[in-house]
Amino acid sequence: MDLADIRREYLRGSLRRDDLAPTPIAQFDVWMEQAVEMGIGDPTAMLLGTTTREGHVSQRIVLLKGVDENGFVFFTNYESRKARDITVNSRVSLHFPWYAIERQVMVSGVADKVSVDESRAYFQSRPRESQLAAWASAQSRVLQSRESMLQQFETIDRKFSGREIPLPEFWGGYRVRPCQVEFWQGGGSRLHDRFVYSMQPGGVEWELERLAP
Repeated sequence: MDLADIRREYLRGSLRRDDLAPTPIAQFDVWMEQAVEMGIGDPTAMLLGTTTREGHVSQRIVLLKGVDENGFVFFTNYESRKARDITVNSRVSLHFPWYAIERQVMVSGVADKVSVDESRAYFQSRPRESQLAAWASAQSRVLQSRESMLQQFETIDRKFSGREIPLPEFWGGYRVRPCQVEFWQGGGSRLHDRFVYSMQPGGVEWELERLAP
């Protein structure tokens, strides 16, 4: 297989400055709604990039669970690899790969833990099996076998049988406060449309610029 010969044209649309909302969150809301309406798979799936103390980059898919003018929210185990990375370097990146509609959104920002109350409210909204899994999984740690994981799940299930499952102390959310957000729309002849919002000194106003493809 010659990978160099795999290519296609991007002809589904264009992006102009006049199309864009005043803030990146408002623009993201528009694109997310369109992504959902167009039926793309897992529109809330985003690639989270973190960095270790030594500068090694790590990436994984997580699910967006909330967004407002304060940032993008996801939840995880606070003892996971991603959380350990954030502890030593809170600067992270997010990437929404909406290839089916020839769009991408890239976010650079700073991740901070959400409040315990916010984590608890989301945790209690999850299916019981997901709550049990949060307790049963020592995320990112070496696992001896799948069977041992399933045994731990069953142990936790019995422990909380017949009662509400509490929020684990080691589990909760992060909010990524954006510093820069880029919107990418595929274009013909590789002349893609790219616009980036950058937060200005003072943390109040956004600057919008077009980038060369």
